[in-house]
Amino acid sequence: MSHSDRSADHHDVLRYTAFATDPAGGNPAGVLLDAAGLGDADMLAVAAKLGYSESAFLTPGPASLGADGRAFTVRYFSPQAEVPFCGHATVATAVALAERDGPGDFVFATRAGTVPVSVAESGGALRATLTSVAPRVEEAAAADVDEALAALGWRADELDAGLPPRIAFAGARHLVLAAGTRARLADLAYDFDRLKALMLRLDLVTVQLVWRESDTVFHARDPFPVGGVVEDPATGAAAAAFGAYARELGLVPAAAELTLHQGADMGRPGVLTVTLREGDERVRVSGTAVRIPG
Repeated sequence: MSHSDRSADHHDVLRYTAFATDPAGGNPAGVLLDAAGLGDADMLAVAAKLGYSESAFLTPGPASLGADGRAFTVRYFSPQAEVPFCGHATVATAVALAERDGPGDFVFATRAGTVPVSVAESGGALRATLTSVAPRVEEAAAADVDEALAALGWRADELDAGLPPRIAFAGARHLVLAAGTRARLADLAYDFDRLKALMLRLDLVTVQLVWRESDTVFHARDPFPVGGVVEDPATGAAAAAFGAYARELGLVPAAAELTLHQGADMGRPGVLTVTLREGDERVRVSGTAVRIPG
């Protein structure tokens, strides 16, 4: 088929970009809607061949999830390793399923836990909303923050004192560091191996670098050396973790909608919507996804 790549065992690899309506924007992901028969090495090889920051591999979900055939077990691979959860590949996968099976609700069993996803048509595009696993936010050791800043080439006085460093989790762990200016965020040239070593030690998937434009609008960049990728263009898992971070620190009300802009500095602009609901600790991340022609 014209939009797929014939790969291991003749499985069809679909290509989508998430958090954008233009195939040239957002974050590309590979999606295998039927990964039955593929082993870990096969999935890693497919992800490496594609070269996207992550690819998603689906098999039928456990019967305990029900969902009338709309439940799936999903595994996520970067070009170098499996990751427990990936937001942009989840959004891409849900839109691919909605195009095949119709919009509505899906349930994904991931290594991080159960992730419900709903897809609806909005303005002529399909928009997916994932609901994270239970998030948590923890202190980041001062020495680890110092090492991250050294690897990034950032000075401590270039951080935003109102958004202190933390490690946030909503399916995957991310170190959140807030730049004091948009210019600081835009100038990213880091020591790949040094940052990767720190991230492996702390079990981080990305470092989420953010700049606060307004009360509810943020700009983000996500170095991803542990996945063999210099930078992730739009990171749904990190956006979910950031929503938990913002709520935990009292930066936003208990019920809030945040807009995260990511990818502009890479020439792949994307928009992620983060929704917090009062009385529900889980974080919702929404975005569009479209097929990449080819």
